[in-house]
Amino acid sequence: MLIKDWMATAILTVDANTSVMRATRTMKENNIRRLPVMSHGKLIGVITDRDLKEASPSSTSDIDIHEMYYLLSEMKVKDVMTDKCICLNQNDTLEKAALVMLKERISGIMILDDEDNLAGLLSETDILRGFIHATGIQHGSYQYVIDMPDAPGSTTRVIDLVRRKDARVLSILTSFEDAPHNMKRVAVRVSADEAVAEELGSEISALEQYHIVFQGKDELHNLPTKQ
Repeated sequence: MLIKDWMATAILTVDANTSVMRATRTMKENNIRRLPVMSHGKLIGVITDRDLKEASPSSTSDIDIHEMYYLLSEMKVKDVMTDKCICLNQNDTLEKAALVMLKERISGIMILDDEDNLAGLLSETDILRGFIHATGIQHGSYQYVIDMPDAPGSTTRVIDLVRRKDARVLSILTSFEDAPHNMKRVAVRVSADEAVAEELGSEISALEQYHIVFQGKDELHNLPTKQ
């Protein structure tokens, strides 16, 4: 999956000479946590809600409200922004972006085109959207999580069984760290009716050295909400 297929391209930016007060208002009005900072059409940094909070005078300080507003109106974005923002190219993969964001503990990355122009913004929400679509969970699929031999052709044996049942493979994810020694853990999602799904599970379990860790269909009705 490529970043350019999932990033936001309609993004708000702010000029380096914009006041901190205006930048703060822009973030609040649009419910966003970061703004790319531009100068002469080029990306030179990023300012986040955390940067703005750290730049704002404390409510316990001795200055009055008028002085505080004056200071914020005089302070420029370029004075408080992060000038070493992490960027990736729009043709990099979504997986690479997830790795960078996890490693650097950030929730968004500036995305550039091949001419180093700002092309978009990728957030952790965009990565989650990509992951959900890649797995196929939204289609009401059945999933089999299987420990199988870490050997060439072991996954193919499962896929052959799926094809014989005229079921459709939606996604295959493989991991090694959570599997037993000399094994790999493979999560296969398929589109099939309940009867076929049960038969398929039985046939997979019958394969030598294949163990189904989980088999089932996610309940997607009445998902938890904040309401």
